[in-house]
Amino acid sequence: MPTRPPTRCAEPGCSTLVPKGRCDEHKRIPWAGRDDKAARYGISSGAWRSLKAKVTRRDNGCCYRCGIDQDEIKRDDPEARDHVLDHITPIFEGGSATAMDNLGLLCEPCDTLKSKSEALRANQARKRAR
Repeated sequence: MPTRPPTRCAEPGCSTLVPKGRCDEHKRIPWAGRDDKAARYGISSGAWRSLKAKVTRRDNGCCYRCGIDQDEIKRDDPEARDHVLDHITPIFEGGSATAMDNLGLLCEPCDTLKSKSEALRANQARKRAR
């Protein structure tokens, strides 16, 4: 099987030969520079878990978009992920970070769809602002 020759590290000024990308010294740290919920919303992870517990009790563990019950998913697939706590109106569109009426549970498929549509709207808004 043919292999490609090594190239120089992608870091400017480094001449270390690597199979691809950056050398060990210059590899980027995954998730470096990304903030956590405390930095993003101004609340601790414990407070976030508490809010999720309250919303789960209020909504009986059901997704607010499709209505599927979290226990029903777990019964069918014990390895399935729990519903996630979601901002109904995104923060960037003026939604409150901690108000109970702006929080709901989403199942994984609904969360994926909603996240993609929010990212699209945010990117369009950013382009319009230029």
